[in-house]
Amino acid sequence: MKKIVKLSICLALACSMVACSPKNASDTVGGNQSTDNVLTGKAKGFGGEVIATVTLKEGKIVDVKIDGSKETKGIGTLAIEKLPDKIVETGNKDVDVVSGATVTSKAIIAAVNNALDPEKYPYIAEDETSGVTKTPEVVVAAEVFQGFGLSNIGRVGPGKDDKDVQVYSINQVFANVLFDAEGKILDLYIDQLEVATPNYDGESMPHFSGFPGQKGYNLDSNHDGVIDGLTEDTDDNFLAETSSWATKRDRGEDYRMGTGTWASQMDKFQSLFVGKTVAEIKEWYTKYCSDVNGRPLKADSSNEADVTKYSALSDEDKTMLADVVSGATMSLNDSHGNIIEAIEIAYNNRKGLDIKGAASIGLGLDSSGRIGPGKDDKDVSVYSINEVYANTLFDAEGKIVAIHVDQLEIATPNYDGESMPHFSGFPGQEGYNLDANHDGAVDGVSVPTEETYTNEISSWKTKRDRGESYVMGTGNWSSQMDKFESMFIGKTVGEVEEWFAKYCSDLNGRPLKADSSKDEDVKKYSALTSEEQAMLADVVTGATMSLKDSHGDILSAIRKSFENKVTIDLTVSK
Repeated sequence: MKKIVKLSICLALACSMVACSPKNASDTVGGNQSTDNVLTGKAKGFGGEVIATVTLKEGKIVDVKIDGSKETKGIGTLAIEKLPDKIVETGNKDVDVVSGATVTSKAIIAAVNNALDPEKYPYIAEDETSGVTKTPEVVVAAEVFQGFGLSNIGRVGPGKDDKDVQVYSINQVFANVLFDAEGKILDLYIDQLEVATPNYDGESMPHFSGFPGQKGYNLDSNHDGVIDGLTEDTDDNFLAETSSWATKRDRGEDYRMGTGTWASQMDKFQSLFVGKTVAEIKEWYTKYCSDVNGRPLKADSSNEADVTKYSALSDEDKTMLADVVSGATMSLNDSHGNIIEAIEIAYNNRKGLDIKGAASIGLGLDSSGRIGPGKDDKDVSVYSINEVYANTLFDAEGKIVAIHVDQLEIATPNYDGESMPHFSGFPGQEGYNLDANHDGAVDGVSVPTEETYTNEISSWKTKRDRGESYVMGTGNWSSQMDKFESMFIGKTVGEVEEWFAKYCSDLNGRPLKADSSKDEDVKKYSALTSEEQAMLADVVTGATMSLKDSHGDILSAIRKSFENKVTIDLTVSK
């Protein structure tokens, strides 16, 4: 049965994955019709087409029906059920996607946009030779290794606002890479998170204003290049900003470049890197990219150094580059992010996989802010940002065949943990209490300069990189995550979520234990069978941390890796 929901809305939101509309709404929206005008739009959802039927009356949207019959039950259908109410509540303001159903949420918004303005949001139908439906190249390897790499860079820029206040941005490139025994890349999935101060005028750019207490930052709320005031210096704004961060792939069509989108350019580079070792990629970069800006050399460059370098290449090299720049012209290593470094770190972190093959590869990021952990001895709150990365391989049925989860936790410098990565705020902001020797006593106030800003960001380490220094009640963070990962193998994402709902505390997201003192946990644990209790006893010997709490949402990252998955055809033949 088709899933259809009615809603009343009065907005048109930009989004990726837009599809066609059989009727033209371009001269209807904002008009003054006396009769109803019914428009339809389509978008590519997670399972298939999502169709929006939009009714206009006197130039205003009075009704919308959403048909998403092929969306995943209990996941995509949640977006169909919940998003309409969110749209009605917010009116013509931005609408947040439904957590866990990002693809369907974006498809609903895109379908409405396509109905209202098909010229601005045209139908882009997928065929057998485009997008993720393209038949992947068959890859056979005797051994497969998986690695995750994260590269962090702080940028002074892009530019300044109309009040002559500097824009700053944080650029994080993350790579899920598969290697063979010789170190050659079998496949890879790269994404990036760019977060800027809110005085940047780009409409789809994720923002961060600094931590509460730092007085906010200049805000260009309508993205017109004119500062409208300061962001709110509140806990609520901090939490809202960090939870709304979207990667460059998630930003989709909103992240347009000179040639295509960021995602399409990255896809072009990824196809180029397959079959190469990290050393060969670095050699390719050195030979064929500009020493000035890290971009692939072009025949029409006006830079003298680039002209000289390009002229020294053979005709075959120039032909190859002409093909590359037809789809990818962005830099592989500059202040926007170091893509090559992320791939190299993935190689250094690689681990052998015991799998027979894989049908898709995905990478998911979940970001959130936390008020805590605790306060310092001056009664000033500690704040932290948690980014969870899930690097996953799935079989044709959507079951997990390999998974590697890591996490970056960043705290204000008044946190007394010695190995915790810190962020003191953006240059020009008020500093933050500093516990320099990690003894629980504040020693002074940090002074955010451009040097400390870039140094802090480049020094950030994930929880796996922190290794033995991240000790927990049972083992360390890495060993606990390894335990969970081994348990997730063979399950679909839905089954992982069901396991969590049945066997973890509703209070803190941790696996249930026989000796819990919480009434709710005792009741939930007692309802389990003896076999289930025995299974949990084994789990908590190695993993007791939460899978979903203020420290980070591991389940959401895994879900997003599934939603973002790209088809591959990998066979391991030992």
